[in-house]
Amino acid sequence: MSTSVTGTPHIAARPGDFAPLVLMPGDPQRARRIAQTFLEDARQVTDVRGILGYTGSHRGVPMSVLASGMGIPSVTIYATELFRHYGVRRIVRVGTAGAIPASVAVRDVVIASAAHTDSSLSRLLVDGLTLSLAPSYRLLRAAADAAEREPADVHIGPVFSSDHFYLDRPALFDALERRGTLAVEMEAAGLYAVACAEGGEALAVLTVSDHLRTGDALTAEERESDFDRTLRIAATALLTDV
Repeated sequence: MSTSVTGTPHIAARPGDFAPLVLMPGDPQRARRIAQTFLEDARQVTDVRGILGYTGSHRGVPMSVLASGMGIPSVTIYATELFRHYGVRRIVRVGTAGAIPASVAVRDVVIASAAHTDSSLSRLLVDGLTLSLAPSYRLLRAAADAAEREPADVHIGPVFSSDHFYLDRPALFDALERRGTLAVEMEAAGLYAVACAEGGEALAVLTVSDHLRTGDALTAEERESDFDRTLRIAATALLTDV
């Protein structure tokens, strides 16, 4: 498609091209897969910088998918533009995470009830304090209810959104584990901060793709096949009270 359509600096879609409900993986190719296999009658609406977005429907309700790229700066750009310029009301991140405690295994699902972060983002929104970054309770509750119908083990609790993918600080992860943190990833805190600032709703539902303690990890093919449970939970949450 052409990217000459007037949009935002990072999204070429026209007004109305995005549904109010958005699934947000990090990987553009995963966004394409979701559009092709999960949404009905999906059409591509943006491809600026290779970040792919599509709109179709799920269970008869309009729903979109847009990739976020990697890291807090990237997800904040796309989430802000969706909430602010395209009338989006809800975004659920569907991604991967690394497990921290032994109680969380590879292939499990983690629903992020809070997002700790080493990013300065939580201190930028309101002068003089560190903002607590949490999801929409309505989406969290709906995802928890949907998880009860899934065969995989599902964990609900805090995650750590890091600015450094190759962070080598074992003592930090020990301290996070003692305080109940389930997994590490790179986007949830940014998404929660934007939803708070823009008056939207957000949630992160994550597939555990690797384990920080054991070194277990899914292959690229396994990540795709085990991603479906996360996707079902996320979409069900998006559709609550619609």
